Amino acid sequence: MNKFEKLTSTVVPLPIENVDTDQIIPARFLKATDKNGFGDNLFADWRYEKDGSPKKDFILNNPSYSGSILVAGKNFGSGSSREHAAWAIDGYGFKVVVSSFFADIFRNNSLNNGVLPVVVSAEFLAEIFNLVESDPSVTLTVDLESQTITNNSNGKTENFDINPYKKECLLKGMDDIDYLLSKKDLVLQYEANRTL
Repeated sequence: MNKFEKLTSTVVPLPIENVDTDQIIPARFLKATDKNGFGDNLFADWRYEKDGSPKKDFILNNPSYSGSILVAGKNFGSGSSREHAAWAIDGYGFKVVVSSFFADIFRNNSLNNGVLPVVVSAEFLAEIFNLVESDPSVTLTVDLESQTITNNSNGKTENFDINPYKKECLLKGMDDIDYLLSKKDLVLQYEANRTL
């Protein structure tokens, strides 16, 4: 995983509530066993016509919006526990997803795959949607070390919570295995001093 410390980016707004993991990555794409190519099928049923051509009215097909931050409606990532949803979001290029509420399993899958889910108040979220609709060049800054998100168009900032262990892993660019391997010397020392 890449280290995550601070990100300033324009955003892609998806003001839809209760987006489930089947909408994020439809079940027919779950046959692959590695992460490659999932970004191409992110929101596939909303993004493409049956013939594979892009739907002009879907936000990912609108050239006015781009960036590494997806701003989504309340209750993002509900439904099944498929880790592929986090793979698709990361594969598309999103490094942060902002919402006022995430399903627990989706939030954990995202953190395990280097995508930072940031929970903000409903008011902060609504303000982002309103500002981005009128000006797609609006940027947000997400600072993991200070656990803050800032709307750069008006300077408003909110704090967000994150599990301290997952924060350390993101800051160091480590997954769970990398973290355990970083503690190898401590484990060996413990084993050497342990009496049976």
